[in-house]
Amino acid sequence: MKAQPSPQPDKALAHFRTIVRHKKLVARGCFAVGLYRQGLLHDLSKFSPTEFLVGARYFQGTRSPNNAERETIGYSSAWLHHKGRNLHHFEYWVDYNLRGDLDGRIIIPVKMPGRYVVEMVMDRIAACKVYRGDAYTDRDALDYYLAGKANVLLHPETAALLEKLLRILAEEGEAYTFAYIRRRLRKRL
Repeated sequence: MKAQPSPQPDKALAHFRTIVRHKKLVARGCFAVGLYRQGLLHDLSKFSPTEFLVGARYFQGTRSPNNAERETIGYSSAWLHHKGRNLHHFEYWVDYNLRGDLDGRIIIPVKMPGRYVVEMVMDRIAACKVYRGDAYTDRDALDYYLAGKANVLLHPETAALLEKLLRILAEEGEAYTFAYIRRRLRKRL
């Protein structure tokens, strides 16, 4: 196991700014589709010491610090904390299958409520904008999803909705996608 680097004040400030920029972008997207509460409360756990100190320690500015922590110690303590408190992450919606009726699988995905799938879309858009910067395109969130799709434990209906929204974003753009989501939210996704 590699030694963990210590957080540096300049990295902590840069990490703080990255979190705030990400939260603002998610809030803007959530507000645009009528999810005001989720826009305000999105990712507040990132400011907790458990997540923030790790993020500052491993901050690079070009990707999630959680991946750098994984590379160093073999897992991400910040991610384990984060995914258990934020309902817009599909990993939150995983449970044990005690009935044994789903191909014998023990760990199963649970269908996510639509509002959290929409917040996940906003989260992915914001993350791509933050990490890709000027190179961002409306296709980035779909490409990122498709690249890791085989390793994702998503309920089939959740996966279908997420991919549908990401494809609309890639093909029609953000304004069209947000208008589509607003119409669907009225119908309760």
